[in-house]
Amino acid sequence: MKVTLEQHACIVEREPGDPKFHGVVSAAGESRLLHHVKQILNKQGNDLVKKRMWKDGHLVDDMQQYLRTRSPKSPGAHVYILNNRWAIEGAEVDFNERGRVVLAVVRNIWEAK
Repeated sequence: MKVTLEQHACIVEREPGDPKFHGVVSAAGESRLLHHVKQILNKQGNDLVKKRMWKDGHLVDDMQQYLRTRSPKSPGAHVYILNNRWAIEGAEVDFNERGRVVLAVVRNIWEAK
């Protein structure tokens, strides 16, 4: 899996041998995809955690998940990475069918100026 973190997008591309992610119940497919993305980005020097958005106080569906920087002192980019098409389809659908998915990146206010 190739993951590229840009200014406003996180591009995830499937490579030969990568698994496909499935599961609608509890957004399991997207959860597994985000877990793999998190592992790759953390190996690149980031400090991200995967969370359900509502647990962080965001007023969204209780199943929607995202990646975010662990704390203000964390190394790497300070971002939120999410599927901005959540209400339409899970991110795993594009990844499985087209071999590529683009996730939205929102810069965190902790980012150094």
